[in-house]
Amino acid sequence: MTGTGGEPPDDIERLIQEVLAELGYSGDAAVVARKVKRLNLGLPAEDEFSVICAWLGRCRLVHKLDQAQAPLSSRDTFQVPDLLAAFDTGGPVLIEVKSKKSPTLSLRPDYLGRLQAYADLVGRPLLIAWKFHSIWTLFDARHLQLARTSFNISHERAMKENLLGLLAGDVAYVLRPGAGVHFDLAKEELIGVEGDAANFTETWKMRVSEVFFTDGDGARRSDLHGETQQLLATWNLETVEDHSPTSIRNSFIVGDGGVQFAHVALVHLLTWEGGRTGPPPWRQLLQAPKITRTIDDFGRALDRALGEKVVRYVFHQQPQTTPDFILSKDEAAAPGGAAATA
Repeated sequence: MTGTGGEPPDDIERLIQEVLAELGYSGDAAVVARKVKRLNLGLPAEDEFSVICAWLGRCRLVHKLDQAQAPLSSRDTFQVPDLLAAFDTGGPVLIEVKSKKSPTLSLRPDYLGRLQAYADLVGRPLLIAWKFHSIWTLFDARHLQLARTSFNISHERAMKENLLGLLAGDVAYVLRPGAGVHFDLAKEELIGVEGDAANFTETWKMRVSEVFFTDGDGARRSDLHGETQQLLATWNLETVEDHSPTSIRNSFIVGDGGVQFAHVALVHLLTWEGGRTGPPPWRQLLQAPKITRTIDDFGRALDRALGEKVVRYVFHQQPQTTPDFILSKDEAAAPGGAAATA
């Protein structure tokens, strides 16, 4: 468990304090270390979702809720959710965070009942944030349906009722095929040749002679905004290599098909900026003054890239059912006022 540069997280004292409280301040060092490690491993999903909300731009506040309850008997009735969040729309909400790779999310009736009892007690809506592989959804807990012994929701239904765009500002987008970045490499000196005349490999000393971008029309662009260029790092680009007697051109371009969510693009940006292969350091990012260095406002960057012919579409998803806490009083009272088109 390390922070940046091998240092422990800045809030290591809080982690250790929570562990010691659970142990009654009587555990030995080895037990404490194991508990701290397990606690830190259990928090990344909450941290990741909190960073996503903070980065998307419509979240005024998100913080963890202390789940140490008293009296002890209250645990039979109430379960404190993971997070409290306040967005620009709808007022504060309670959020329980789940990370499950099954296409169906299941919650035990007693567990969901305790969560809902707490939400009813404090008078705030209960939402579920679910990470399915790399895709996050946020939906009203009332969409969970009882199926035999548990309350379930399919990923398909969660996507249809997703509030992440409406509340936090998430969008989906498509880049234009043909947009990309190209590297021209000049052949300066032949180092060696392996193989025979029919099948051989040449090794060259090469120099980067030119780097340029193209838009979705295939036109060379020297005026693309830096954030537009960075959007290419959020996409799975196709690689094309063209050879000539004097040079090689390596092109990384947008192909046909595909769609990306802004919250998934965040992971790509952080990977690009950090030069890492593992998951981003979500806990450290929660305390960082800026989450990303290369794009300040992702929505504005997409809008700009639309005009620069690098982005093709931007989709603002609406849930099939808009919860009453988001609707205005007049909309909530009107027949069918809770319906919206996905």
